[in-house]
Amino acid sequence: MGESVKLDVYKIDGSTTGEQLALAPEIFDIEPNDHAIWLAVTAELANRRQGTSATKNRSAVRGGGRKPWRQKGRGTARAGTIRSPLWVGGGRVFGPTPRSYTKKVPKKISRLARKSVLSCKAREKKVTLIEDFSFEKPKTKQMVEVLKQLQLDSTKTLLLVPKTDRSVWLSTRNLPYAAVKEAASFSAYDVLNADMLLIQKSALEKISEVLKK
Repeated sequence: MGESVKLDVYKIDGSTTGEQLALAPEIFDIEPNDHAIWLAVTAELANRRQGTSATKNRSAVRGGGRKPWRQKGRGTARAGTIRSPLWVGGGRVFGPTPRSYTKKVPKKISRLARKSVLSCKAREKKVTLIEDFSFEKPKTKQMVEVLKQLQLDSTKTLLLVPKTDRSVWLSTRNLPYAAVKEAASFSAYDVLNADMLLIQKSALEKISEVLKK
């Protein structure tokens, strides 16, 4: 863990405010723990799965209640039901059934994973600080202009805000290359899934507050 790195804070027009903020080394400059990242990411992706896939086995398929023909004398194979898995229209053998894919990760591991991915982004110089901003009403064009001024209009960007801002969120949700998350609840996967991290000034304080615990 080295000295804290200071970054310029930008305005929404792309110019600097003249202010610099330090990135806390205990959050943005630790040795990344690959295993913690793997645990956090696999858990999140697993928890997104619905687990509702299902097929019908021979007992669930409609029909087949009677024996289709007598046991002996016809010169054909013995059959007890027309819904055998061997028959067209029959049940499926070993098909999927509804299940839960939920995985839990200890809070300490989740916190370590988030610190690790933030440190990775900081080392790659893929963190940009911006002043707090909002919009009077949702308008995608406004968010596009902000990202364009910061030269991020063609970069997959994650914007971290201090608290839920409906106008900013609605202005961003239709952009395939941008996403908005609260500083207190972003995940390791959210950061890894972005090429650039854009952090509002107040959100940086919130990150330190949450991850220093």
